[in-house]
This record gives sequence, structure tokens and C-alpha cells, in this order.
Amino acid sequence: MQTTSIPTQQAADLLMHKKTHFALWLPAITEPAPRLIIGTFQQGNPPTLAQQQAFTLSPSTKGSGLWDIAARNCQLKNDTIYHYWFEVTDSNRYKESHPRILCTDPFALNVDWRLLSPRPDDPAFSDEDRYPAGVVLYKDGKLLSCDPDGQHPDWRNDPPLETLPVNTQLVIYELPTAWARTRKQGGVQVASGTFRDVLALVDPASVPFSFFGIAVLQEGRAHLRDLGVTAIELLPPADSFVSEGWGYATTNYFTPDHDLGSYSNERKRAPSTELSRLIRACHQNGVRFFSDVVMAFAARNPYRSINFPDFFVQANSGDPEEFSDGARRDGFGSDLFKYAHEIEAYDPFSGETKKLVPARSFMLTYLDHWMRAYRIDGIRIDSIVNIANWDFVESFKDTAHRIYQARWQEQYNDPEIAGARFLVTGEELAMPLDLIHQHRVDSLWNEYFKRYIRAAITGRVHPDEKSFEEMVMKMVDCRRVGFGDGSQAINYVTSHDVEGYGNERLYDFLNNSGIYEKEQRIKLAFACLITAVGVPMIFAGEEFADQHDVPAEGPEKQLDAVNFERRDDPWRARIVDHIARLVKLRTNNEALWSNETSFIHSDCNDGKRIMAWVRGEIGSRNMVVIVANFSDYATSNDPDAEYVINNWPRLPEGMRWQEITQERAVPTKKAGREPLSPWEAKVYAAVPTSAAPGWPTLPALIV
Repeated sequence: MQTTSIPTQQAADLLMHKKTHFALWLPAITEPAPRLIIGTFQQGNPPTLAQQQAFTLSPSTKGSGLWDIAARNCQLKNDTIYHYWFEVTDSNRYKESHPRILCTDPFALNVDWRLLSPRPDDPAFSDEDRYPAGVVLYKDGKLLSCDPDGQHPDWRNDPPLETLPVNTQLVIYELPTAWARTRKQGGVQVASGTFRDVLALVDPASVPFSFFGIAVLQEGRAHLRDLGVTAIELLPPADSFVSEGWGYATTNYFTPDHDLGSYSNERKRAPSTELSRLIRACHQNGVRFFSDVVMAFAARNPYRSINFPDFFVQANSGDPEEFSDGARRDGFGSDLFKYAHEIEAYDPFSGETKKLVPARSFMLTYLDHWMRAYRIDGIRIDSIVNIANWDFVESFKDTAHRIYQARWQEQYNDPEIAGARFLVTGEELAMPLDLIHQHRVDSLWNEYFKRYIRAAITGRVHPDEKSFEEMVMKMVDCRRVGFGDGSQAINYVTSHDVEGYGNERLYDFLNNSGIYEKEQRIKLAFACLITAVGVPMIFAGEEFADQHDVPAEGPEKQLDAVNFERRDDPWRARIVDHIARLVKLRTNNEALWSNETSFIHSDCNDGKRIMAWVRGEIGSRNMVVIVANFSDYATSNDPDAEYVINNWPRLPEGMRWQEITQERAVPTKKAGREPLSPWEAKVYAAVPTSAAPGWPTLPALIV
């Protein structure tokens, strides 16, 4: 393979160093010196640390600010799992006293919440100041990652990167892991899903323990594979102190969540093993894995005690980093990271001693670990404006691409096309499009699409728009709202932010809007979503019109799990089939991978709101035509009734029309003049005349 100038990224230096050393980066107070407290896990009520030893750390020869001790000097037994903390002098700015405290290693690759550090003997400290022990396996002179009971990831048979779909083929499924399953707690249904529950949605060979009795979710079936999605985005999978929560209160960045990584009736925990098993199954089923990352703030992160001043903003202290463009940054009860505070120290990412911003170096090292250890294929950055530093966001994005490029080239792939299978997207409902225009991120959530589609399927013009036609045109073609390319816009009809009117699940939105016939309007919404310019994203449960079982007024985050039992309702099953056909078209038809869009018909007279548009080049062999009726208008019951689209495109020789949502061949003379039902969308694809009538022969996936 010829050499290339395309940059790649070497592995994070500190993570390599930690294979042979216990290392603590940037303790704020070093007199007395930090210590390693290490031992083995002892079952009990509560569990304890047995065979405890203490070792004083020394300044590392690698650079200033790093303290370490070689594992070989810690009297460790070979092939043994150890639990450990770092003992430091507390530096929490919210405390008046600063005793010695045992903290989790901020770079720990595994933690065990069964074993918490003792609370300091000080009335200012509470159980919130108790940290879980880090976990490590000592074997043959190396410190190796493992789960608390010794399990470790198995990546055998993980497919090559080149087998995964490119960005233009993405249909993303957004899922809070905990929402994958419910259980009763005190008579109330609560979310309690795990990585293993998500696995059952992806892998038909997985035993679906959580879905007994639901025919379409039994062994041999996999809901997400049947739906045809090509990417899954898990809401933050990194570890949080919150039990069975969302993950937006990230605590330990380098390890997957302990609750989400549980399995069996005994709730045993193997988070790194369970997550890697899920990601490998995604890859084996042609599904890319996107990780949601929270970088604006952290909750009970160990640096709160180890080095608060260099990492976090103290609220109401006059710290300029508490504000961005005059507005107060919102930590949502967590600690805001400082992204402009510069010091000179050893850099855990590059290994150099230089001027750096601690929070930035910490996050880049976190990124490196997740991309290499968990082989993630894309990233969504949560609350991107709240990070309040676009330069850092851009460097994070660029670094992610360099790491992916390194992985790509390790498999001897063409370096010029690595970017086609990796995406960094930002989420901010205010949609600061300058993040796209200035290349800070690859893509951005398109909140406009949600607002416009919800107005359209209720027959309204959104307040921001002057006409219905212009609103639909902006909805269908994201370039009309300021995006430069379809790969830059993540479109959705619903997201996980379901609090308040206009944001709730589509079923509830229609209900709250006084609309009780829902099937046709939901099908219409998804026909627009899947065929629009941009990357479609489906929020878990919307594909079968799930509804809220818990009120979603807000402001608290919704914790209402997906009720997959509803998937079997006949009318909901029809919606799933409808969406699956559209997803199959989307992931296989080149016209829908392009930006090319031509509006050929608009009729907003006499109570009608009917529009038609062509995706792909008019007259091409893969064009798709969408006819959408956003009104109560219907043609008569006369068998010869028709609604005429005057500008219907002509087919190339050797092609015919196939209507996708109903899986039927359409005679050329009838195309563009078929009957219309209220709130209906018809989707016509040009296919070869030789194609079977039940389903078009679509172009093969581009790899």
C-alpha cells in the first residue's frame, strides 16, 4: 500500500503508560503526596477491600503533573483482579475543609459500584463523596482492563470497517438503553433496560429474555434488523452514578455504565464485555454504532475532589467560563468543565509536556479510548453550545477523524474514503448552523424538520414560515434552511427531548392536537422523513407509534420506557411495515443519497394541500417521486377517480414505476394520476421493467 499524507492519530500516551503503571494525572494538592490504595474485593454486607496495601506515588519521569508507581513495585499477585483508589487531599471548591479522600482513578477503564470508598470523617462530606473502586487485572507484568468478575471483551469475528454502511446510507435509531425494557417498581412501570436488551433488538441469535410473549421479538427475529436501520445511537453509554438513568450525568468517562452493563436475575455487572458484545453484533448485522457523549459537564466525577480548580467552574464565583456570550452556561446540576483554562503540564493524549487545557486533554483521551477499545463508528455531541468552546469542538471532531483514519488504514483500506463511514454530529435545538459552516462538526440535528413536519401533518403553517408550500420545501430539502449537504443534517420527527407540547411522541402530539385518526398521518410523516434530503433518525418506539405511559410535561427528563408489546397491535404493525419498506428504499436507492430535489407540483386551493417532488435527477433511472397529501381532501370512490400531477416525469427506456409503501407495480399511464386518500403519501421509485412486481430490484449497496 502506498504511503499517504492523510493524517492519522497515535494512541493516547497515558493509556499506554497505564498498562504498566498506576498513574494519577494532575492532583491539585501534592503535599502530602497522593497514594495508591489497592486490594482485592471481599464479598459482604457491605463488601470490603481485603489484603489492602498503600503505596506513595512519585512524580513521573514522563512529565510534570503526572504521579505514578510501576505495577511491578506493588507486590501484586499474577493473574489477580484488584480494586483500587487514589488517596488525595480534597480540592472541592464547595467544601470549607479539605481532608484526605479516596477517589476513583479518573482514567479507570472499569469501576465497581459495589465497593465504595469510606466517607471522610468530616461533617461537610456525605455519601455523595464516596467513590467506586477502580478495577484492573494484573497479569504477566501488565495492568489489563477487565470487568469486576474478570470478564473482558471478545472482538473475534468483528467485520471489517469497509463492510459497514456509508454516511449517505444511514438511517439512525436513537435509543436510551434503559428504555429497552420495563419492570414494575412499587406498582409503577420503570425503565430498566440493559445493553443485553438492546442486543436482542439487533441480533436474531440473541435470546430475548426481556421480550417473551412478543412474537416479533423472539429468538430468530430482531426488530431493528427487520426494520432495516443502518445505525444505532445509544444515549450516553458511559458510566453514571444515577441508577438506571439516561447517562446525561456522566461520572466515569472511560468505562461503560454499570447498570446498563448488568445481566441475569442477580444483576451481575460486566459493562465493558456487554457493550462490546452489542457493538460487535451491530457490526455483524451491518449496523454502525454511534455513541452519545456529554462534554459540557460531569456529575460526581473524581476530579471534583482531585483537582476542582483546573477542571471545573465554581458556580457564582465570578469565573468567566460560567458564561458564554453573556448567557449563563447550564450544568443541569452537574459541574461545568473549563475549556479555556490553560496550564503547562504533561499531556495524557500526546505524551508531551506543554501548555494545555486539562479538560480538553482529558476529553481527547476519553475519545481515543472509546474509538479504539469499543470501535464506535460515529459520535453525537450533546448540548454542544453548552461546551462554549467551538475551537475545542472542532479539534475533537478532527481528532476523531484521525483516530478513525488510523483504524481504517490498519485494515489496508483506501485512506481517501475513510471519512465516508464516520460522522461527528452536534445536538443543539437552537441549531447554530455556523458550527457547520465553520467545519466545527460534520453534521447537526435539524430541529426545523421536526417543527415543520408536525405542522404539516396537522395542516398548519409553522409560525416561522409565510406559506405552507415554502415550509414543506424547507422540510424536504435541508439546504433551504442553511445546510450545505444532506450529510450535514440529522432529520427526525421526534427525539428523546419529549417534554412539553410539540415535543412529545407523535401519537401523543396528534392526540393533544385533537386528532384521533393517527395511522395515516404517522405514515405520512415517515414517508417525508425517510425520503427527505438529510440523514433520517428514528426515535425508539416511534416506528410503531408508541405512546407515553408517564406524563411528559417536563421539565424533568422523561423516563418512560418503550413498550414493545404495542408493536403487535395490527394498526401499529402496519406502520412498522410501511417504515421498513421506506428504509429499504432509502438504504438502497442512490437518488435518496443525493441532494437533488425538484418540486414539481403544489396545490393549496379549495382546502387541498398537495405537493409532489422528485428526488434524484428528473428522468434518471433511479429517481423517486413523492406525492404527499397534507389535507382531508380525497378523490371520489369512483373506480376511475384520479388526481393528476401535470408535471409527472417521463421514465427512461426499460424502466417502470413501483409504489413503495404498498409494494405494487404502477402502470405508466396511471403514474401521476392515481386516486388520493386524506393524509396520504405515495412514493414511486423508477425500477427496471424486469424487476419482480412485489419489490423493486434496487441498486446494490456502495461499499
